[in-house]
Amino acid sequence: MESEDMFQTHTLALLPRISQCCPYVELEQSLPSELTAISPFADQLMVFIHKFREADGSEVDIEIALREALANAVVHGNHENPNRRVHVTCRCSTEGEVSITVSDEGRGFDNRAVPDPTAPGNVEFTHGRGLYLMQMLMDEVCFERSGAVVHMRKKSAKVNPASPRQL
Repeated sequence: MESEDMFQTHTLALLPRISQCCPYVELEQSLPSELTAISPFADQLMVFIHKFREADGSEVDIEIALREALANAVVHGNHENPNRRVHVTCRCSTEGEVSITVSDEGRGFDNRAVPDPTAPGNVEFTHGRGLYLMQMLMDEVCFERSGAVVHMRKKSAKVNPASPRQL
């Protein structure tokens, strides 16, 4: 299956839109719940982010958090069921803020019940680091629908961007 066929893209706005604070562009896509779909999907979404956001050094943080959220949705949310999809909305503002929402079709989970992977007894666990990384790398991470939806936000590392990219 070609990557173009694998992803369903719904362009909500590739022209400037105005929110309460500033103009933004937004893209909505989905991918099948297959581990092999994660990397090409994340690569494609990072191209979108690079196109509409001035580089500030936080791109690697955004990409790692995105890949962790996608992996959690595919593996833990949808249990790698290829008939289920993971839905992603990405919004880039002209001020450099990136908001990413990842939702799966699973039942969710209690994020407070996930053990701290940095605790002495947990450092050798093979799971639980994804949530920790997302929370450490992004400015905000919150969950809805009992954990089946994760919202992540990263502000620009630049205090006053000299010239935001034109939309």
